[in-house]
Amino acid sequence: MGLKKIMNKTGKLLALSGCALIMAASLLMTGCGEGNGEQTYAWVMATASPEDTVTGLFAKKFAEEVETLSDGKLKIQVYHNSTLGGDTELIESVQCGDIPFVVQNTAPEVSYLPRLALFDLPCVFSNLDELHQVLDDEVFMNKVNEIYNAGGYRLLGMADQNFRVMSTNEKIEKFEDFKGIKIRTMENSNHMAFWNGLGAGPAPMAFAELYVALEQHTVDAQENPYEVICSSKFYEVQDYVVETNHLPHLLALITSDEFYQNLPDDEKAIVDEAASIATDYAREMAVERTDSRLVEITGAEATSGHYSELLPVSDELRTQMRGASVDLYEDIRATVADDDLFFAYCGNVYDGTTMK
Repeated sequence: MGLKKIMNKTGKLLALSGCALIMAASLLMTGCGEGNGEQTYAWVMATASPEDTVTGLFAKKFAEEVETLSDGKLKIQVYHNSTLGGDTELIESVQCGDIPFVVQNTAPEVSYLPRLALFDLPCVFSNLDELHQVLDDEVFMNKVNEIYNAGGYRLLGMADQNFRVMSTNEKIEKFEDFKGIKIRTMENSNHMAFWNGLGAGPAPMAFAELYVALEQHTVDAQENPYEVICSSKFYEVQDYVVETNHLPHLLALITSDEFYQNLPDDEKAIVDEAASIATDYAREMAVERTDSRLVEITGAEATSGHYSELLPVSDELRTQMRGASVDLYEDIRATVADDDLFFAYCGNVYDGTTMK
């Protein structure tokens, strides 16, 4: 029986059973002979996101480039949409060495690599160009990779899925409008602290439960990039999308450092080049797909159905949001424990005393 059929039958079990069962499935993908005396490797790659998102495209492009650059000798089978587990299971599986490659947002990684809280700093960037300027700094990214290495991981590439924005059934036009809004967040203490600082009520909740919770008004709001708002059709149950742009939705392509170090030099070179190409591609897609996502969210080309109104955030409101986050900045600064790294990321808006 092929691996795909095995995964279809055991997908839910894999998500719950931990590293041992995933290893058994992964082993079916390694050491496949081609019949011509040459050895072909097939590795597993996983995401918790749908295939038709920038995350999915990032993973797919990496797999395609690895195969192309190796003349077909190295193959990667990509599993999307939490087939092999959610973000927590995936990062643990990389740590165990059972899933070689994962693409995921940095937020769930903070529980394992606390200094990555750096990327939880809110309201740092006004646009993606500012973000990319920081991520393209070799010294900065080497320091970031040291954080991953200390946990047994290796960062192969970092792209983004544009910024995270807020969708809500309450109109947000001034700072006081955040007060009392019950908003679903990821289970990340820094994200929750940010929304608390705005006067909202953050409520961590499993993503699978979110659509129904919004529909039934168990929560008033949620925050995600445009891609997720579209793939999950949250605009069907939310009146507004507020362009808070409070966090970049960063996408980390990671592997086990031990796995990487054990690769032959020629395979390391292929993996590195494929990751570089895929990272650039994912960034391009994040920009290119934004307009079509906004059209879908607002129903600009639709004749029926429920859609969301897009609400811009004024400079005054963004300044107030940033000002409400000073205590969080200092908490994260203490966690990062490296002022050079900290200010390289957020020095354009915070000087260590006040917000600029």
